[in-house]
Amino acid sequence: MSLKLYNTLSNKKEEFKPLEDGKVKLYLCGPTVYDLLHIGNFRGAITFNLVRNWLELSGYDVTFVYNYTDVDDKIIKKANDEGVEPTVISEKYIAEFEKDFNRLGLKKHTHNPKVTEYMDEIIDYVATLIKNDKAYEVEGEVFYAIDNYSDYGKLSNKNLEDLNAGQRVEVDSRKRNPFDFVLWKPSKEGEPHWTSPWGEGRPGWHIECSAMIKAILGDTIDIHGGGIDLIFPHHENEIAQGEGCNCTKYCNYWMHNEFINLKDEKMSKSLGNVITGRAFMDQYHPEILKYLMLSAHYRSNFNVTDEKIHQVISGLRRVYETLVTVNTVIETFEQNDSGKVNKSFAEVLKQSDAKIKKSLDDDFGTGEVIATIFEVVRAFNSLNILKKKKDINSWTTANAFKEWILKYGKMMALFQESPVEFLSSIDEIMLKEKKLDKDKILELVKMREEAREAKDWTKADEARDALHAMGIDFQDTPDGVKWNVKV
Repeated sequence: MSLKLYNTLSNKKEEFKPLEDGKVKLYLCGPTVYDLLHIGNFRGAITFNLVRNWLELSGYDVTFVYNYTDVDDKIIKKANDEGVEPTVISEKYIAEFEKDFNRLGLKKHTHNPKVTEYMDEIIDYVATLIKNDKAYEVEGEVFYAIDNYSDYGKLSNKNLEDLNAGQRVEVDSRKRNPFDFVLWKPSKEGEPHWTSPWGEGRPGWHIECSAMIKAILGDTIDIHGGGIDLIFPHHENEIAQGEGCNCTKYCNYWMHNEFINLKDEKMSKSLGNVITGRAFMDQYHPEILKYLMLSAHYRSNFNVTDEKIHQVISGLRRVYETLVTVNTVIETFEQNDSGKVNKSFAEVLKQSDAKIKKSLDDDFGTGEVIATIFEVVRAFNSLNILKKKKDINSWTTANAFKEWILKYGKMMALFQESPVEFLSSIDEIMLKEKKLDKDKILELVKMREEAREAKDWTKADEARDALHAMGIDFQDTPDGVKWNVKV
């Protein structure tokens, strides 16, 4: 099966055919850097990290561009409020975003251009649009003339005649059409500005992506990504600009990820239910945020609730507990040159490879990938390999599982943590959430161990019941009581 992806432009799945054999040009709209990003903003970064990684695993050479919008009204307002230059705000929040990005362990992009670095290209782009009769200048302001571009609306399927200009667009009598949008505007006092043929000013929002794409990737790209909120007007305007300037198709495939809700409501600062990616990672763990995003298809709207987060924690715990078992086998069992991967488990791995390929080649079905991973985890655990130290195939089988899970984990930016440390961090999260006293738990664990050693079964049962009442799961092992907080 060849790769198929859902193209917003055609509203259907299409077979992916790159512009150039073996190469992919991928652009994803990045953040406007005036504040910390909320968890919904990270859905695109996490999703398209996987998209790029799967394309590379499939043999493509991917050039991945993710921009920083460092010229914007919100940046200027924040700078004015704080009494600093706009560059102070933008550079601060680029650095803060990169801290969060690095915590997530996502692979770096090929390019991270800033708008301010491409001002000459933006000005040249606007000048070309004027030359091509796709734009016009009025009093130092340049507008795109949508009446001169017959395909306007083809991405969003919006009919301009049916839109209420008075509600959707600020009416400007200087415009030829109320929906003509700004490419370049005069700067106000105290705003950053650049010299252009139309006077001192700065670019409109939409032109930046088109100009950076042309400068870095060329006239046409393979895949353009972003959230569904960008379809109109941002991406619609990008197409008009790109095709108006280059006189050729702007992008072959448009991919858009859906919103996420927080506790049954759309995340909104006005509702006060926004949680930043950093706050989420501080409260939980970066691994939990990534798994949460990839557990649902990128085009599905899903709801982040305490129950959903607990499901994610339970799922991650199962994988990492299995990795603890695997590491124990690799570190303590003897590696035998004659050892082979358990025959039935080798077949599970082979079938699972095919399932994952089928899922990802069908518009990046990450939910099915995670389900397949758990099938492999169950199959491995059913071997009870810790009890088979003398089996010459045990070490080889455990190592095969580890290589398999780390391969697909790397693609998803998951399962790369130290298993023992990650499991410990989950317990700390749940202890804090349930307001449990860790010292009391350790006291009961010690009490049970000592009671069992003394064959005082009544006291051992007493400790057991007290631990269970606190929501603690445990196992009696030759190395003592192993416990964790029940999710």
